[in-house]
This record gives sequence, C-alpha cells and structure tokens, in this order.
Amino acid sequence: MKSYAAGPTIPLIERTIGEVFDDTVATHADKEAIVSRHQGIRLTYSGLAEGVERTAAGLWGLGVRPGDRVGMWASSCVEWIFLQVATAKTGAILVNVNPAYRAHDLSYILDRSGMKVIFLHERDARVNYADVLREACGLGPHALEASVLLNTGQWQSMLDGGVRPEPGVRDKHDVVNIQYTSGTTGSPKGVLLTHHNLVNNAYLVGTGIQWTSRDRLCLPVPLYHCFGCVLGSLQSLVFGATLVLPSAQFDGQAMLQAIEGERCTTVYGVPTMFIAALDHPDFPSTDTTSLRTGIMAGSPCPVELMKRVVSEMHCREMTIAYGQTEASPAITQSMCDDSLEVRTSTVGRAMPCTEVKIADQETGEAVETGVQGELLTRGYLVMKGYDKDPGNTARAVDRDGWLHTGDLATMRPDGNFRITGRAKEMIIRGGENIYPRQIEEFLHKHPGIADIYVVGVPDERLGERVLAWVKPGGEAGDLTEESVRRFCEGRIAHFKIPDYIRFVESFPMTVTGKVQKFVIREREIQMRGLEDAGSVETA
Repeated sequence: MKSYAAGPTIPLIERTIGEVFDDTVATHADKEAIVSRHQGIRLTYSGLAEGVERTAAGLWGLGVRPGDRVGMWASSCVEWIFLQVATAKTGAILVNVNPAYRAHDLSYILDRSGMKVIFLHERDARVNYADVLREACGLGPHALEASVLLNTGQWQSMLDGGVRPEPGVRDKHDVVNIQYTSGTTGSPKGVLLTHHNLVNNAYLVGTGIQWTSRDRLCLPVPLYHCFGCVLGSLQSLVFGATLVLPSAQFDGQAMLQAIEGERCTTVYGVPTMFIAALDHPDFPSTDTTSLRTGIMAGSPCPVELMKRVVSEMHCREMTIAYGQTEASPAITQSMCDDSLEVRTSTVGRAMPCTEVKIADQETGEAVETGVQGELLTRGYLVMKGYDKDPGNTARAVDRDGWLHTGDLATMRPDGNFRITGRAKEMIIRGGENIYPRQIEEFLHKHPGIADIYVVGVPDERLGERVLAWVKPGGEAGDLTEESVRRFCEGRIAHFKIPDYIRFVESFPMTVTGKVQKFVIREREIQMRGLEDAGSVETA
C-alpha cells in the first residue's frame, strides 16, 4: 500500500474574507465577537463591524488602494482584527511583521514587501518600536509612505480622516495576506496567501473540531503567526464564535485566567505554551472544566504532554494539527472523536479537500506505508507562491502542484501520519541516521524532564554527535547527565543516547514559541570549541 491519502471532498466556501465577515455579522450581530482582556475591550459582531468599517475608511483616507501592501507590526490586540478584515474588504494586502524583528530584519521586510503603510505600537516592555522603525528606514530606500502608532492620536486621526472606500470587485483568488517564514535558515520568504486559501483552511479546521457559534476560543498564540490569524481570528469570524485574547504577549497566568474567567471551550497553543500553563503555580487552583477541545500545533507535540492536556486540563477532545505557512497552514488534523492513541501519537489524517503523500526524496514517488519520506501536499491550501521569488517558488511547489514541506514523515495503514523530523535536522553519527524527534519523544517520558530539544553538533571523528538541552521539572530529584544516560541505556539504540547534555532553564525561541534549534547548535559549537570540527569539508 502506497503512502498516499486524500481527505473527503466537501463543498468549499467560494467567498472572500469580507463577504464571509458580512454574512457572520448579519447572522450574529448581537453576539460577543472579541474579548481583549489586556485592553479591557469587549465587542459584539456589530461593534466589530463598525470598527472594521472605520478602519477601512481610514486606510482609504491614507491613500491605500487595492493591491497596496499594509504592514501590521504588533502583538495581539483588537486593532489587529480591524486591520485584518479592513484590508481584505478594501482589496489591500496585509503583511504580517514579526514583533521580534529589529532594525536589520525590519529593513529587509520593508524592502521585500514594498509596504505602503505600517502600523505599530510605539513601545512595549521589550523595545521601543518607533526607534527601531526609524533605524530600519535609515538602512535603505523603502516604499514606505506612512507609519501609524496604535492606541495614540495617530490611530484616532486616521479614523477621523476616513474616506468611504470606492466599491470594487474582490476576487476570492486574490492575494490578501503575506506572511514571512520564520527565517531560521536563510532569509525570510514572503508567502502569498489568498482569500480562498485562508477562509477554507479556517473553515475546515473548525469543522474538524466540531465548532459552532457557541464556542469561545482562548488564543495565546500571536496573531502575526498563521496559527493565530487563520486558525484563531479568521476561524472565529467564519463560525461566529467568540475570540478571547488573554494578553499582548504570551503569559501562562493570563492564559489560565482567560480560560476560567471567560469559560472558554477551546484553547490553542504550541507545546511550550501548554507546558507553561500546566507547570504554573496557579494551575491546580484554576477551573478549566469549561474546555472541550483545542489544537496543539506549531512544533512537534510530545506524546506525554498531550496526555497531560487531555487528563489534567480536562480538554478531552484536544487535537493535533500539522502544517506550515505555505499550506495556509493546516495539512493534517486529528479529530475530536479519535482515540487517545491516535491523538497522542500522530498528527491525524489528511484534511478534507487535501491530498497528502509521503514521497521518496529522490524520485518524488509515494513510498510504501510505514516507510519514511518527505511529506508533500496538494489542493486548495497551497500558497500562490513566494513574493517576487519564482526560483524558490518552483523549488517548493513542483509542476504537478505538490508542495514540498521539507518534513520527514510516515503514514500508517489507518491513514494517520507521524512527523519524524526535518530532513535538515537529521544527525549523521558515524554513518547512522538519527532523527532528533525520536530521542525527544523518548526522553519526554522521563519524570524529571519538563522539556527537551536535541540537535547535532560537529565531531571530527564521527561527523556529528548528539546533544540534548534539558529543562528539568516534575520529579527532577538528583537529575544528572549520567542519570539521563542510564534512563536511555537498553531502551534506545546506543548511538541515539546523547553524547552531550546541558541543563537549562529556557530555550531560545521565536515570538510564536518555536524553539530555534540553530541557535542551540551555534551556542554549543562556540562553548565547546567545535569550530574546527564544524569547518571540515564534506562531499
């Protein structure tokens, strides 16, 4: 049996984001749409629609026209949603800008995107964004014509100077959003996503967790990320559900308070967010019994963590979703009624209207069930391409329309998939191929380990050695390098046992909570003096 699956074919939504939003407002005008707890704002759908219309008029007053790029460089807030829908309704293209970007990164995005206007907060606890913007603008010529500070007189002046947008036809296949890949390797690439991509991915993921307008979503994931602004805000708008923003940046305590205080039925997050919530001192006294379902995604989800979320957080229908920005983002998903085994050991099946195959990396042909290969996907969800980058677009999406994810995976006979690692993360130690994901899953079972990430570091004799960064927790007791290795001995292959172990309190992360393994590797090379080994030339 070949490793190929096609999700069920169901009717897709053939409307733009603006049209879907208008339909929801007409149906749920008086229902609570957004609760931004850190801003003290509550809006019904009619109130949200009023804010969207004023924002759209403000954009038009600034000279923004269909096809223009508008940047949003901010953490989670109500204004994010206003701009997300307003740009879609006016025909502009929203450019998501990572709040972690500083002058060099921002200058690159300004240049690549050609954005006309950028919205930002002046500052937060981390940095003065206005200063960073000025520095970025001084690094090169950009097309930027205006910047607007949120929650200031500039934002209000934009609204007051609004001009009713001219009517125009918006096509569902128009690009509506540009999201930049994380840039953990190489320069960030702008992913071009359409109304059709995003509306339907939001709709199908929500259908998979049996969502209705009665659901209330706690969203600690940042809106700048595809997880946040598609499976979070846009999905809420598609279903007429209530979106709860606990805090501007992730805060485990705020996440718990939002779940209890707003009686949330759904919670989304990356694994590190769930770990922070479960390990928070307030967790035992927090009422999370309102939860029914949710999604853990964004990075590999440890089996043991998933079990804790289901049992201790009372999220009995918790699911896993797998995807990437280039796929709008979700490709596979487990279902609410799947067995705990499926929901803890796989990333689910191909979503509706989605093809998935595990391919041989040399031939592109589907491998046999159970054999590892690269995961490819095809369907409505595949991006329109990388912005102004036909070369990388052609490398990512082949002539037959298959998106090459770069992720290694296997397909089980029951049609569920397991992600086994990234091809570029593979460690080759003395001729043995080692996938960090396998070691991480195993060591998550250790009662004294809260979290762990494994990378390869250079070695002159073996090519690479296995290194683990370990965050102690739970029943850590007398946790030592030797005790961790003893835990492994006889239970995993000897060449998979970490050669190096470092105990840490935290990991280097992107703003979305993804661990930056390349940073771990670079730090270890420097600290261990492995530069010479790393410079050995290979074929």
